[in-house]
Amino acid sequence: MGMLGHTFVQLADNIMVGQLGTAQLAAVSLGNSFVFIAMSIGIGFSTAITPLVAEADGAGNKADAKSALKHGLALCTVIGLSLFGIILLAKPLMYMMEQPPEVVELAIPYLDLVAFSLVPLIVFQAFKQFSEGLSQTRYPMYATIIANIVNIVLNYLLIFGAFGFPEMGIVGAAIGTLVSRFVMVFYLWFLLKRKKKFHDYVTGFNFRNLERKVIDKIISLGFPSALQMLFEVAIFTAAIWLSGVLGKNAQAANQIALNLSSMTFMFGMGLGVAAMIRVGNQKGLKNFTELRRIGQSIFFLTFLLEIVFALLFLWGRHWFPTLYLDVDDVINMADNTQVIALAAELLLVAAVFQISDGVQVVVLGALRGMQDVKIPTLLTFIAYWVIGFPLSYYLGLHTDFESTGIWIGLLVGLTASGIMLYIRFNYLTKKMIAETSH
Repeated sequence: MGMLGHTFVQLADNIMVGQLGTAQLAAVSLGNSFVFIAMSIGIGFSTAITPLVAEADGAGNKADAKSALKHGLALCTVIGLSLFGIILLAKPLMYMMEQPPEVVELAIPYLDLVAFSLVPLIVFQAFKQFSEGLSQTRYPMYATIIANIVNIVLNYLLIFGAFGFPEMGIVGAAIGTLVSRFVMVFYLWFLLKRKKKFHDYVTGFNFRNLERKVIDKIISLGFPSALQMLFEVAIFTAAIWLSGVLGKNAQAANQIALNLSSMTFMFGMGLGVAAMIRVGNQKGLKNFTELRRIGQSIFFLTFLLEIVFALLFLWGRHWFPTLYLDVDDVINMADNTQVIALAAELLLVAAVFQISDGVQVVVLGALRGMQDVKIPTLLTFIAYWVIGFPLSYYLGLHTDFESTGIWIGLLVGLTASGIMLYIRFNYLTKKMIAETSH
């Protein structure tokens, strides 16, 4: 539920902005594509905190767990500010990407505010990953639920100008996102500080006294994890840009299918966090047979769950897209009808790739729990950028498949990733068990 929270913020923005028209929906999609890349780097980096805290927790070492949080917070703040700066510098790229001009004009002011919201979001991630490392996943979930309520209320007031508030369109959606992310950080910190079990961990930080050794450890785990997330999110972002070349309707349809599949992906992501925590605990206890059993159980559970989502997508593929657009809008009737038909086609492919996507993210989580990050980074790069993207590019822009072709490329990349990562997990766990039994 905590992972879903991030996506719900975007779901609310998409559904509310979609009422204004397809150009506005495409603009939010374009703006978020930049933010999503940056967010994946920040979130990927922050995941380094969880296995360190889980291992310290498994070994009963409180000082190491607090140290991981303190250094993680310092690094996450620096990363959040750096990513905000990089997005501001990257804005002119929008004009060079062959995107519809009306979409770019709308996207720029939206992007400024949402880019700044990365700073509180990534600081929140540091607290969240720490909390999850201690097997406490409820508090971050409460904080994301509160943030979503704040976001929806502000969206309603500021996008449409309800109750005498100014009518700000998509800039109103950006303000809602920004405020809700600040609320999220302070609420989670407040929750943790109030609980006796966590109070000492989250108070009394001395940031002047940072140790090089701990920073190096977090960077050595966090940087490859950030790259893994970047490779995956970047191929989805490339899909947004490729569909923008096909036109604003293709881009709006792509955004709808992407938003729906990222909702179900977050269930896989949540199970990936569970795999990371449980595998990290077993690594601390040095019980490798149990580690392998737990990993494989979670993979199987995810596989079954994603099959259910695949069936749901097949069942609702014509209905889901209608939630994002004003179907009774007579002026934009032709555009909206085309977007819904296109999105339904994409959801056919998305139904299948649910399964690959869920399994590969859970295996990645288990490998992170084992603190194996370098080889998986290489494997994800090959799967997405050597196999998946060239296929997306060719099928999308050089054949009659168009939008569907882009998604077939994504499906092949995700499947390749899942298979290669599972082979890696299988090899490593067998090796660990063999070494301890001698």
